[in-house]
Amino acid sequence: MKKLLQKAILGLGVAAIVVACSEAVGTNQQVNGVEETSQNEVVEIQNGDHTLTISEVPTRAVTLNQHVTEVMLALGLEDHMVGTAYLDDEVLPEWKEAYESIPVLAKRSPSQEAFLDVEPDFAYAGWSSAFNEEGIGSIEQLQSFGINAYLHQSSTIVGPTLEDIYDDIRNIAKIFNVRGRGEALISELDDDIEQLKKRIPSDQSEARVFIYDSGDTAPFTVGQNFLNQIITLAGATNIFSDVDKNWAEVSWEEVVERDPEVIIIVDYGEITADQKRHQLLTHPALTDVTAIKDENFIVLPLSSAAEGVRVAKALEIVVEGLY
Repeated sequence: MKKLLQKAILGLGVAAIVVACSEAVGTNQQVNGVEETSQNEVVEIQNGDHTLTISEVPTRAVTLNQHVTEVMLALGLEDHMVGTAYLDDEVLPEWKEAYESIPVLAKRSPSQEAFLDVEPDFAYAGWSSAFNEEGIGSIEQLQSFGINAYLHQSSTIVGPTLEDIYDDIRNIAKIFNVRGRGEALISELDDDIEQLKKRIPSDQSEARVFIYDSGDTAPFTVGQNFLNQIITLAGATNIFSDVDKNWAEVSWEEVVERDPEVIIIVDYGEITADQKRHQLLTHPALTDVTAIKDENFIVLPLSSAAEGVRVAKALEIVVEGLY
């Protein structure tokens, strides 16, 4: 009887705590002029084929790929990060100090051992290749370790829009309980894009644009990834927008037939943009292509070609190059 009474009292105590927690109002704080609440809540997000259920804001996050690292930094979440990896080039100056406060686990993809050594509770990747058995492990394996994993959705679906990128920002802001910062960031990006659109002449025909990523015997180019929308927003046309893939290998014959007026060179890796430009200018098959005859090139850093917070910067580079 005594034990039953003790259990009843304990149960009432737990119930009181649950009620108190459910009725609690989180403390508010101002971050960059945006009010946030520090109260935790259970967050459930559908991420591709996986459902993330997060009961506490992650405090030991690791990012894997530059564009998702910059999403975290743009949301002011560097204090929640214990590691990062895989830069394509330099982070933007406004985030340099915050980035340098975070340990770099690997120049490219970290091993599972290096990843687990920092005792992460959250992994955030830009590309699906980050979650594999040869690297830090699959999403399922990480979940079995008690580590939630989020894959940037706009980098994996075919034909992502700006709204898809914004959905990723909202999801991360929701996971880290900084929804206000997320909406403020999206509003800022939208405002920047609207201002850039005003600089686009309305009396010019749509320029035909070819995006050159890499490739010698066959070019690797953009079909329907978000650069396709950036080119459309800039008042031009991606000559391979009909390809039902984000990135695709095409033929030089197709490039010649579609006769681009402008070539965007994606700048990254060991082959420089100047070397790619020289390769295109001296390619025997491209002699009669308009963009080659006019030497009309735009150089776009890979960090601006990914589905992240540089969408306005990508549009600015394309608009300035076109007009």
